[in-house]
Amino acid sequence: MYNLLSDYLKHLKVFQNASDHTLSAYEHDIQRFLDFLQSEGIEDMNKVDNLIVRTFISKLRLGEIALVEISDNSLARNISSLRSFYYYLIEFKGYDKNPFIHVKQVKQSKKIPEFLFFNEIEQLLDSIEVDDFMGERNKVMFELMYGCGLRVSELVNLKVSNINSGDRIVTIFGKGNKERIVPFHVKLQSLLEDYLLKRAGCSIEHDYVFFNKNKKQLTSRGIQYILDQLVIKSGLNKKVSPHMLRHSFATHLLDNGADIRIVQELLGHENISTTQIYTHVSIDKLKSVYQSAHPRNQ
Repeated sequence: MYNLLSDYLKHLKVFQNASDHTLSAYEHDIQRFLDFLQSEGIEDMNKVDNLIVRTFISKLRLGEIALVEISDNSLARNISSLRSFYYYLIEFKGYDKNPFIHVKQVKQSKKIPEFLFFNEIEQLLDSIEVDDFMGERNKVMFELMYGCGLRVSELVNLKVSNINSGDRIVTIFGKGNKERIVPFHVKLQSLLEDYLLKRAGCSIEHDYVFFNKNKKQLTSRGIQYILDQLVIKSGLNKKVSPHMLRHSFATHLLDNGADIRIVQELLGHENISTTQIYTHVSIDKLKSVYQSAHPRNQ
């Protein structure tokens, strides 16, 4: 059964341009199901019926498989992964049924993305010292993440050839290798041009914009480590992830009147419903509107 999973992951990689993150999620979900089948003495996935599926979902929900109770969102993703896996088996491996096709979709809760207020963004970015090349790298890196709303995977895979400094645009290859064009502001232009000029003198053997002290491409984990150190130094009393800079980018644009469809394009969202979650309004904005509009506050 595990060889079927391996074939499926290759299929996703080659024919659907699935990202490493997506592949990892599918592998995790499906392998857990295969382990469950093996523990039940089932060696043929064609013999999986509704009772087995319901037993698996029940044990998964109660934490008997994952050792902890999983959220509705995680459960929904697991079911979706397995439903897609069986569609693949039917189309390419000659299987004749999909036991997950009639499983009722779990209602997912919409979690409001965590973001930083603008003064917190300024506090973080202004705290980055640029006394040496690595300091300049960090400054440009996080200014670019916030200034363009990049995913951390998009940042680490960004290449010099993707940047058009003269026109102030950057070409991003996002999920599914989909291309989008994102502009950046004037203040970032000078920082970026200065950094790229210095980078050109570093004898780098690859085209990635950002690299570590060993001149190797930075990883997502490396970005998180650098950010953790900067957050401590800045005095921000909260946990900050790289993705929060992307959330902040979207939130601040919408708070300042940007059209939601433009924000959708900038973020690279396929569906506008994904972008609509950012239409929450910051507390500062609420207070501002309340104080200026409520008659008892005049």
